[in-house]
Amino acid sequence: METRRITVLSAGLGVPSSSRLLADQLAASAERQLAAAGYDVTVDVVELRDLAVDIANNFVPGYAAPRLADVIAGVEASDGIIAVTPVFSASFSGLFKSFIDVLDPKSLDGKAVLLGATGGTDRHQMVLDYAMRPLFSYLRTRMAATGVFAGPQDWGSVDGGGSSLGERINRAAGEFIRLLEGPQPGRKAAPMESLPFEQLLAGISGNR
Repeated sequence: METRRITVLSAGLGVPSSSRLLADQLAASAERQLAAAGYDVTVDVVELRDLAVDIANNFVPGYAAPRLADVIAGVEASDGIIAVTPVFSASFSGLFKSFIDVLDPKSLDGKAVLLGATGGTDRHQMVLDYAMRPLFSYLRTRMAATGVFAGPQDWGSVDGGGSSLGERINRAAGEFIRLLEGPQPGRKAAPMESLPFEQLLAGISGNR
């Protein structure tokens, strides 16, 4: 059985955070639908607020602290990304963008991505199309057609805006898992094994 690895990026600042809540629901739906399609699923959740200091420090020396380096490696090794940010000043949060900036611009090339955002009013929902999609398009990702925005009226509401939050989450997750089926162009190749010089020399001699 094939395995799909999903990294969930939550840029919420509060505890609890509506961004984390949305991220968890998107991940749960994707995991459930992938399992039904016959895949093993590994989900890694990253709270970017826990890395805020490491992310900021990375811009000064130019290298990542061990904890941040592990997260970056996890993102690069994943098959798909679920990215959720709160909306600040009609765009993604500075913390969210700063984390994206520490990644190698080529590391997300071809990866499946599901976008989500949270905000205090529905007027912010266009952030998905006017801020997040251009960013991830620049990074050459493959995005699910449906992004999910959740406002205050969505939490605990059975029917928000004509389509419940749960329905939107399931639809977006369904599009996301279809991107995760079959060969994955965004999967990072396994590193080449480094052999001792003596073993390499023996191999060359044996081929003569």
